[in-house]
Amino acid sequence: MEKAHLIISLDFELHWGRFDKYSLASNHAYYQHTREVVPRILDLFSKYQIKATWATVGMLMCENQEEWNAYQPEELPTFKNQKFSAYHWLHTQKDLYEKDLFAPDLVNQVIHTPGQELGSHSFAHYYSMEEGQTISQWKADLRAAKKIARDKFGKNIESLVFPRNQYSEEVIQAAQQEGFYIFRTNPEDWFWKEVEKESLPKKVFRTGDTLFPLGLKTSYTPFEKEGDILRLPASRILRPYRKGSLFNGLRIARIKGEIDTAIRNKEIYHLWWHPHNFGNYPVENLKILEEFLIWIKSKVDLGDLVSESMESMNQKISAAITS
Repeated sequence: MEKAHLIISLDFELHWGRFDKYSLASNHAYYQHTREVVPRILDLFSKYQIKATWATVGMLMCENQEEWNAYQPEELPTFKNQKFSAYHWLHTQKDLYEKDLFAPDLVNQVIHTPGQELGSHSFAHYYSMEEGQTISQWKADLRAAKKIARDKFGKNIESLVFPRNQYSEEVIQAAQQEGFYIFRTNPEDWFWKEVEKESLPKKVFRTGDTLFPLGLKTSYTPFEKEGDILRLPASRILRPYRKGSLFNGLRIARIKGEIDTAIRNKEIYHLWWHPHNFGNYPVENLKILEEFLIWIKSKVDLGDLVSESMESMNQKISAAITS
C-alpha cells in the first residue's frame, strides 16, 4: 500500500450490549447522555471528514416493542444460561425505557452523514460462542439483522462486528453464507484468543496493553481476501475519559504512537469503541475525541494517512486485487 489507513468502527448498542450485566433503570441518564452524544460524534466525523462503520444492533433499529416483536427471527437462541438472551431479558422487565433500547432516529442520522457505513452487531447482541445456542439460530439472527436494515433503511449491510468479540471459523463461515463478508476480528495476542473463556490474566493483560506494549503488532499490512471474506483485525479500543485518572492522556498518546508506527510502515490501524462509552463525562470525552480527530486530520492533510470505514477498506483492497 502507498499510504497508511485508519479504520474506525463503533459498536452501537445502547442497553442491548449491556442487558446481561447492568440494570436498565439505574442507567437511564447514561443512555440519555449517549443519545445526545451520537449526533455530536457524527458532527465531528463530518467536520474532520472521518469515515466510520457503525456496527448496530438490529433491535436498536426498531421503533418500539411492537416492532421488536415483528422482527424477531424464526429461531430464538437456546442459551444454556438464559441471562445471555435479550428475548428472555425483555420479557422479565416490568418497566421499559424505550428510548434506551430503540433509536431508529439515530440510525437515520448515521446513514445520512457523509462517510458513515451502517454495519451489523447482530440482531440481538447475539453471543455466538455461548453454550446452548446453535449455528442455525445464529444464522436466523443474522437474517433478521439484514432484514430490518433493508426494510427500514434500504441498506444491504455486509460488515459485521461480533458481540463481545466472540467468534470461531464456523461462526464466520455461517455469517458469510448469510451475506456478511467484512469482519472485525481480534488481535493475534494470546489474551484475545477465545474471549468467551474469560480469565483474570486475560483481563489484566488486555487492560495493561492499553497503556504499555504487552502484545504483538497493532497495525498490519493488507492481505489477499479469502474468497469473499475480509478480516480487519482490531488494533485498539478507545477507552473513555475517567475522572481523576492519571492514564487519560497516556492512552491517547499510546494510540497516536501506534498510528505513527502504522504511517511509517504504511499499514492498517483499526480503532474501535462504543458510543455509550461517552455516556459518563460526555463533555470531556467529546473534547478528547475532537482533539484526537484534529490530529488525525493533520496526518490526512499531509498525505500520510487515509480514513476508512470497513466497507470502504474492503472496496479498496478488492480494487487492488483485481487491478
